[in-house]
Amino acid sequence: MTTVLSTKGQVVLPQSARRRLGLTPGARFDCRVKGSDIILTPQSAVVGKPQLVRDKLTGMIVTKASAGSPRVTSEQIRELLSDFP
Repeated sequence: MTTVLSTKGQVVLPQSARRRLGLTPGARFDCRVKGSDIILTPQSAVVGKPQLVRDKLTGMIVTKASAGSPRVTSEQIRELLSDFP
């Protein structure tokens, strides 16, 4: 993922990164510099990544996410399916 620094010093986080971490407008970050890297860490707890699991009752593949997680997107489903055994 690549992004650009604006003339105002602003950086736009790519949509895929925001979705993956469940970030919404107004999210606050801790910012620190380590060597030549800039590290942004969300101040609020990041919601867990959704997972694909087999339902014990039906045997069907279903998504599993923690309560309060953002809606699972088609992009996330494709990513999960690429890793599913």
